Amino acid sequence: MTTSKTISRRQFVSASTLGAVSAATLATPAIAAGRVEWRFVTSWPKNMPGPGVTARRLAERIDVMSEGRLKLQLFAASELVPALEVFDAVSNGAAEMAHTAALFWQGKVAAAPFFTAVPFGLAPIEHITWIEHGGGQELWDELYAPFRLKPFMAGNTGFQMGGWYRRPVNVLDDFKGLKIRMPGLGGQVLERMGASPVTIAPSEILPSLQSGVIDATEFLGPFSDMAMGFHRAVKHYYWPGFHEPNGTGEAIISMDAWNSLDSGLQAVVENACRAENIYSLAEAEWQNASALKRLIEEFQVNVRPYPEPILEAARLAARDVMASFETMDDLSARIYRSMQAAKDRLGPWSRVSQAAFFNAREAG
Repeated sequence: MTTSKTISRRQFVSASTLGAVSAATLATPAIAAGRVEWRFVTSWPKNMPGPGVTARRLAERIDVMSEGRLKLQLFAASELVPALEVFDAVSNGAAEMAHTAALFWQGKVAAAPFFTAVPFGLAPIEHITWIEHGGGQELWDELYAPFRLKPFMAGNTGFQMGGWYRRPVNVLDDFKGLKIRMPGLGGQVLERMGASPVTIAPSEILPSLQSGVIDATEFLGPFSDMAMGFHRAVKHYYWPGFHEPNGTGEAIISMDAWNSLDSGLQAVVENACRAENIYSLAEAEWQNASALKRLIEEFQVNVRPYPEPILEAARLAARDVMASFETMDDLSARIYRSMQAAKDRLGPWSRVSQAAFFNAREAG
């Protein structure tokens, strides 16, 4: 499997046209001769295909675009802080920036998963459209403001697969007591279907599958999943990823660090995030196609669709999970209603554009 090479200045220009330690124990970021240095922590193993490589490229983009004025010292998961503690690390000043996924923070902020994906929610382009044009960014800023964090979309792994299972799931009863790694709102859906969802860091998934600590897992798409080696532990791979139809990664920045930048460097960071967001989505589409083929042909993975009765049960459970946001705090309710409004607006167009075209193309 290939990973992307280090970005040169020319490659950046081409791509951009596409649109645990305490703060007290760390040195303050360097600011000398007009240069700023940030500690950049991630939730991913080093150079993991997908989000791990995205984080590295994002640091490179910012360096190139800023002509060296802003440098990010990249730390993979657990090199500076554990994978699932990067939100707190940036919030409390132990790092200036992180690359992670908003769905990890549901325990802190109930509506955070909306900014990665929600069950039966927005597809990748629809999600980007909501954030950029439907008021999603403003709500995201408001949600993270109490934590002194500035969020951006900064990578996308595209459509997700449904998950890896030790045994086939043919009927709803097969979910009873199933221990599955599934964070976010998708975990709540499967819990209503009888499963026992858990949240563990990406680096811990394969050992947990191999040892029997969990019976199943979801992660991303074939590209990243194959790199993580899940096919070595289990062979049943389901689609569609109804629990997570999008894979937005987030860059979160300390507001103190953000406000210390001049407007030029702020524009560099924002547009580097945008460039990496669309570049990584295209990469995921390309690599997922070839990885899926390898999983089937080379590794004899049993790739199968969820039976329709299971999808119907998931749809019903998802409606209950999502509707619960209407009775939460005002901001959570507004985020839910905003996302629903975007889905209602975009859905009819998606049906007569993408869905209709794909059906027509395949019918030939």
